[in-house]
Amino acid sequence: MPFEFARAEIPDIVVIQPRLFRDDRGFFMESYKRSDFAAHGITETFVQSNHSRSPRGIVRGLHYQKHPKAQGKLVRTLWGEVFDVAVDLRRGSPTYGRWDGLVLSAENRKAIYVPPGFAHGFCVTSETAEVLYLTTEEYSPSHEAGVIWNDPDLAIRWPVADPQLSERDRHWPRLCDADNNFAY
Repeated sequence: MPFEFARAEIPDIVVIQPRLFRDDRGFFMESYKRSDFAAHGITETFVQSNHSRSPRGIVRGLHYQKHPKAQGKLVRTLWGEVFDVAVDLRRGSPTYGRWDGLVLSAENRKAIYVPPGFAHGFCVTSETAEVLYLTTEEYSPSHEAGVIWNDPDLAIRWPVADPQLSERDRHWPRLCDADNNFAY
């Protein structure tokens, strides 16, 4: 099998390690294979691909889309390194309000699947990073929402104290005040 699948501390989050095939030309790896992902519980269809490039110290997030346009995300770093975070927003979940973080890098080639009902964000820890993520719903501005990156109730241990943020990301509410229609 070309992948190893592992559950994160929050079991609905899946960490995917692809198998690398090296030879004198470089390497080859499969980054997604529907049948293997489905066999490990990731059955959604991905409908949009997004690619970002950011310098060190940028935090993007914590973003999500509300129902009926809630997005699952398959996230991978193509260049550089990021600290990737997912926060459980599903009211009634045993892990509601908890976060999980993981280093995703071009070197470790890990991917993470963040299901609908979670906020997602990342911090660039290398000089530059390029992140590619597939989503299970198309971007819908009218369903877009977020949680402030430094919500004291979440207490995320970001690798930066004073990140660069977009104007939008500076003004998201705390989780306790967030517009959230997710239930467990």
